Amino acid sequence: MEVVLEKNSPTLASLKVTLTKDDYQPKIDKTIKDYSKKVNLKGFRPGKVPSHVIQRMYGKSILVDEVNNLLSTAVSSYIRENKLQVVGDPVPNREKAAEVNWDSPSELEFIYDLGVATDFEVNFSDLPAVKRYTINVDDAELSKTIESLRERFAENIHPEVSEEGDMIFGELKQESSEFTTRTAIPTKQVKADTLAKFIGVKKGDEVVFDIQNTFSDEAAIAHVTGKKKEDVAELSGDFTLVVEDVTRSAASELNQDLFDKVLGVGQVESEEQFNEKLLEIIKGNYERETEALLRRDIENALLDSIAIELPGDFLKDWLERTNEGKFTREQIEDQFEDFKKSLKLSLIKNKVADRESVKVEYPEILEFTRNMVKGQFGIYGDDESMKETIDRVAQGYLADKERDNYTNVFNQVFDNKVMEIIRSQVSTDEQTIEVSEFEKLAKGEEVAA
Repeated sequence: MEVVLEKNSPTLASLKVTLTKDDYQPKIDKTIKDYSKKVNLKGFRPGKVPSHVIQRMYGKSILVDEVNNLLSTAVSSYIRENKLQVVGDPVPNREKAAEVNWDSPSELEFIYDLGVATDFEVNFSDLPAVKRYTINVDDAELSKTIESLRERFAENIHPEVSEEGDMIFGELKQESSEFTTRTAIPTKQVKADTLAKFIGVKKGDEVVFDIQNTFSDEAAIAHVTGKKKEDVAELSGDFTLVVEDVTRSAASELNQDLFDKVLGVGQVESEEQFNEKLLEIIKGNYERETEALLRRDIENALLDSIAIELPGDFLKDWLERTNEGKFTREQIEDQFEDFKKSLKLSLIKNKVADRESVKVEYPEILEFTRNMVKGQFGIYGDDESMKETIDRVAQGYLADKERDNYTNVFNQVFDNKVMEIIRSQVSTDEQTIEVSEFEKLAKGEEVAA
């Protein structure tokens, strides 16, 4: 077997693979022998079908399969062993393949077209310093977070008299149409000019209102009446609500019950400890956000500083072919610049990973998934009572082969490890900013110096 690389341009190449009979015939002979032991043919004892019969019946298909296996292995091995920066998939030259005489083979020659990225080096010393921000978390931010948590863990109370923002329960009816239903009216959905009718009411009161002029939109009318949205236009006139109950969402008290709900049972025992722990969490959250912004800026710096040329037309053809029916050529053209950036970043990161011998182990994948599940559950601390549940959910998530979750998490962990290496070697310009300034930066807006 002979594999020869020919560079046609800085970004295009071809691999010529030449197979002799000595390369493929032993594999064909072995496969035919295996077939003769397994195939059941009328007139022959099981496992005793002569090789020449197998050759006559299946020889050509066996030849094609074995040659294709050899070609696939030869091409992938050559690319891997020679560390070619191949982008897209190798494309077999159809004209050359059509010349092969499968009925009377001897020496077989195939050509594969390759798209390649130009050579590049990753020298972190060449990169300019990237701004890294520390966010000033003050008492106002802590108070804002506490109020948000109190609202999140709010409890329902049942006051005697309604106020704005309450939910009013009761029987809704219209005698003229014989309409009746039990419902809940959220006063937040009531228009300002009719809101007064629903304020100050109590159990047993009757509230009369025009169904079309009371609520903010058709969706609210549909919710209150139980009708489909497309049918609410048919409703008209005055309706009566007989009040049965008033429900109000009251912010949770700043007490041990709230501390346990937010941080886990017994994690803190006083408001002072709660504030300290919460401040630590807030700073940690902002630390992750600033790291995400730093990551974005580092990636942009890598793209700006490292020149990599890609085979544009080859990649567009490959994308159109591999995504046949999913994307039009026009859509591929529109999104190609983003694809190029992603591909260049992947090439850079893979070179760093290869240089640093980056590996990902299962315990790292599981721990990453655990933290992801904890975030979805809104668990801030180490809640031992939830540990078994979190582990079960994490392991179940990774076992979902249909969504290929394991591969997706593996790629995230791999990417994070590579970025940690890059992050440790890129120089940074440390700056402290306020929360409002950071929010603008995260949206890509300019911040005054």
